[in-house]
Amino acid sequence: MKIVIAQMEHETNTFSPVPTPWDSFGPNGPYIGKEVTAAMKGTKTPIGAFIDLANKINADIRTPIAGLALPSGPVDLVAFQKFCDLICEEVSIGCDAVFLDLHGAMVVKNGSLDGEGTLLKKIRNINSKVPIAVSLDLHANVTEDIVNNCDVIVGYKTYPHIDMYETGYLAGSILLKSLKQEINPVMAWINQPILAHTLKMDTKEGAMAKLAAIAQSSETGDVLAASAFGGFPMADIPTAGMSSVVVTDGNKKLAKTTCNKIMQLAWTNRSEFIWEDIPLVKSIKKAARIDKGPVLLIDHADNCASGGTQDTMHVLKEALKQGLKEIAVGPIKDPEAVEKLIKIGKGITVTLNIGGKVDMPAINILGEPLRLTGVVKNITDGKYLVTGPQFTGMTMRMGRTVVFETDRAEIVITEELQEPLDLGVFTSVGINPTKKQYLLLKSRMYFKPVFGPIASEVVYCNGTGVTASDWRLFEYKNIRRPIYPIDKFP
Repeated sequence: MKIVIAQMEHETNTFSPVPTPWDSFGPNGPYIGKEVTAAMKGTKTPIGAFIDLANKINADIRTPIAGLALPSGPVDLVAFQKFCDLICEEVSIGCDAVFLDLHGAMVVKNGSLDGEGTLLKKIRNINSKVPIAVSLDLHANVTEDIVNNCDVIVGYKTYPHIDMYETGYLAGSILLKSLKQEINPVMAWINQPILAHTLKMDTKEGAMAKLAAIAQSSETGDVLAASAFGGFPMADIPTAGMSSVVVTDGNKKLAKTTCNKIMQLAWTNRSEFIWEDIPLVKSIKKAARIDKGPVLLIDHADNCASGGTQDTMHVLKEALKQGLKEIAVGPIKDPEAVEKLIKIGKGITVTLNIGGKVDMPAINILGEPLRLTGVVKNITDGKYLVTGPQFTGMTMRMGRTVVFETDRAEIVITEELQEPLDLGVFTSVGINPTKKQYLLLKSRMYFKPVFGPIASEVVYCNGTGVTASDWRLFEYKNIRRPIYPIDKFP
């Protein structure tokens, strides 16, 4: 059996000023051909699961491309076309099945508002009958073109995403069973006009936990897979919103009924998906009153895992203004500062502007650096191996990285974007996060599995950035209307 396995992952924040060229999809661009298996085999990702499944049946594996870019602005059109061309070329040679590790929220600059749906339509135009299994992120904005142009869809049930491998394994297993004619997968899909906040999509608590639980409990008997998608609200596209996809063994009515049950629950609890911020000054005052550390200061408005620039300095500025000390910050992306500090070298006192180098025209905010005095404490290549439950086994690359030490803070400054999803962002550069009173993290949810267990308390800080949780800051032009909570519903 010949199976084509590929990855094309990007969560597009259409308000983000961060570009998404070809090179952003890997250390030096996406992995191509044999590089894919070498890089992705053994990782706890959907494509890692696909490779394991194919090897288990001794399939002839073809891996045209694998690329994952951190969330950012719309994907460069040339880069998207390269992904499509490489995958479609392999499919056109001939295959028995296709396994695709996708996100479900890709927007292409000057191109498609539905990158995954466009890719799947291209594959279907080449071979209308080739079976296709797709894994999707919980934040997928699922579209009609995605559903109509594949055979199996399974989405993550956790956020933070710690079931990526299991999701891919389930999607691939369903398709393999169908190839043996043991089952006949059929799908149903429902989309709801709810622009939910990602900060309310934690699958361990609240309304999203209820959706994840009902999806999980539905997977019995003829229900092969049930997925509840929170959607990605920072993508200004018509299908942004919450949705559900259910796969059953030949029972279309059951698929629709189960889908409807999940989405009815989402609509009933829609107000629970809306985040309410408190002023930044008030958050820092709260943090200052906490004696035991580490206290997590979550700068969620500038989270690179949702498309943030990762260089706004407003939360740190307020923390320093209010006298907080023993702070570890990071990472802050500032290639210009990294270059200057490496040239200066370790141990030399210097005053310079940190962060604030990127303007955010979509929300009418200019970059605002923070001028600080300190010394270079450490310089590294920025590489570390993920040991936590998310992206386990993958090598992360922060680019050249500097630890800049001031009198009250140690700041990790990098050349590349890096979500603080693993303790390695600090330990790899010589900082012990457990010894700090405060950890300032530009994160939204990924911090929880690794930093949550060492924290005394978590304080959400309403800073500045293109991942803010206030829809009034953004000028939506393409989303459907009416949509909750921007518009009123009975």
